[in-house]
Amino acid sequence: MQILIVGVSTRAIAESAVSSRSGVITLDYFGDRDQSALVENYSLLRDFKLPFSAKALLQASRQLKFDAVVYISNLENHPAVVKKLAQGRVLLGNSEAVLRQVRDWRALRQCCGAEKILCPVTLLPGEESKADPAVGWLHKPIFSGGGRGIKYWNGQPIDGPHILQAHVEGRSASMAFAADGQRSVIIGLTEQIIGRKELGAKGFRWCGNILPLKLDASKKDAFIGAIEKIAARLTHRFGLCGVNGADLVITEGPDGEPCPFLVEVNPRYSASMELVERAYGLNVFSAHLDALGGRLPDFSLAEHLEGHYLGKGIVFARKTVTMPETKNWGKRGRRDIPCPGERIEAGHPICTVLAEGEERETCLNNLLASAETVRWETEYERGELI
Repeated sequence: MQILIVGVSTRAIAESAVSSRSGVITLDYFGDRDQSALVENYSLLRDFKLPFSAKALLQASRQLKFDAVVYISNLENHPAVVKKLAQGRVLLGNSEAVLRQVRDWRALRQCCGAEKILCPVTLLPGEESKADPAVGWLHKPIFSGGGRGIKYWNGQPIDGPHILQAHVEGRSASMAFAADGQRSVIIGLTEQIIGRKELGAKGFRWCGNILPLKLDASKKDAFIGAIEKIAARLTHRFGLCGVNGADLVITEGPDGEPCPFLVEVNPRYSASMELVERAYGLNVFSAHLDALGGRLPDFSLAEHLEGHYLGKGIVFARKTVTMPETKNWGKRGRRDIPCPGERIEAGHPICTVLAEGEERETCLNNLLASAETVRWETEYERGELI
């Protein structure tokens, strides 16, 4: 069976898929150098000369031969496109109907209330009058992803497809879990790296993860129990299948215990899962297919929240750059590698850097140092940033 993996950037899941099986092709926007060397890859940018959009992915897919499809970011925001992608083929992921529910803010808000899942107060268009002026509010795109477009609300009426969400102070985190429609198993918990200027990001933009999430050992078990309940209730309520992600903000409760607030559900493979696979040896693509068939991994998160730290960071260009020779970048802990001579606009990703360390702070510092090395090779000339 030929499986098409499709989304904005498919390199990480392609690595997982290729190590678990043959018969995989990929379609994404970038067509990065390391992915093209790994798997049969088609790029909107290079092969089809198309800008990125869900409809462009659908258009390009019609020129490819495949029997089944796995979608990743940001197709969860386009259930109609997912339905058309899967016509006459096997859909290996959450269905159009599931996406319409779990990515609908009204439905998610109702679920959190009914299932007693803590979440930031969320207001829909027309509900601005309910916004408590004593609370900070975020103005967020309905079709969210990677923190793009999130800003503090200025009190004006909600414009276009946006919502308001109360700003909860705390640590940003990602939870990864496998589900079979009724049951779930958490396979990873990571810290989210948000808005780091060293990575070329700002505001609320996601730019990487560190695994595992650092927790006080005395409070670990209670926290794991809390997030297991979130995953279980989301799975049962929406019928989630395969691997899924959820974004959390972790605050300190009145009893001093870490308290998870659910911010968003990502009903597909997510970026933090690359670290899960690297750290734990769990093939996430296989876990995805197994979960779709009703087989969940035998995995205990509690046994994997201490020890060595792994990190990934997305290096965003601060200025428009032209890539140098990148042949050996893979050996230097870099992924999503552009081709030499490629022009990358300011604000767009240059590559992904990987790092590790025995402590969380060491891992983060190594990650930022790796990003700075990329910047020296691409943005600096004669020792000065131009």
